[in-house]
Amino acid sequence: MELPATRFSRLVDPWLERIGQWTSWLWVLLLAVIVANVVLRYVFGEGRIEFEEVQWHLYATGFLLGLGYALKADAHIRVDVLHERFSPTLAAWVELYGILLLLLPFIAVVLIFSVPFVRTSFAFGEISSSPGGLPYRWAIKAMLPLGFLLLLVAALSRLSRVWAWLFLGAADAEGEGANRGAE
Repeated sequence: MELPATRFSRLVDPWLERIGQWTSWLWVLLLAVIVANVVLRYVFGEGRIEFEEVQWHLYATGFLLGLGYALKADAHIRVDVLHERFSPTLAAWVELYGILLLLLPFIAVVLIFSVPFVRTSFAFGEISSSPGGLPYRWAIKAMLPLGFLLLLVAALSRLSRVWAWLFLGAADAEGEGANRGAE
């Protein structure tokens, strides 16, 4: 099902696309850090806790910043066994209610609780508890609200597109009528 673009989606989707493209390079960097850590450990017999923690940070950052892009690109996980059997109208209704009743409340809960989590970490100047670990633990914790803020923007963009498809009569490939909301 191809969803129509809306004014809001045309504004934010290119930004989500750029952020997703930039974030994809973090996986290459993560791979380089893993290889360097393995070589240091098994060839030179010296592991570095900093490299271990950088791996965790890169993975978390890539995952969290990639959430919004995944939703925007419709590359997120869903129950495709059911979704592919739905009519376009039913799929749009499931998408609408899924965003409104599941995704947006979940994003709200994460944002409500993650901001104080980061604020407390920053206020205490939290560092890694590992000897030789990384400082500025708040920086990696800040990826949680940032990633979910991007997911919120992507969810609102997707919601606007589904809304337009259902209620504003945007034409689709199957040529359904303008008033899909009545089905």
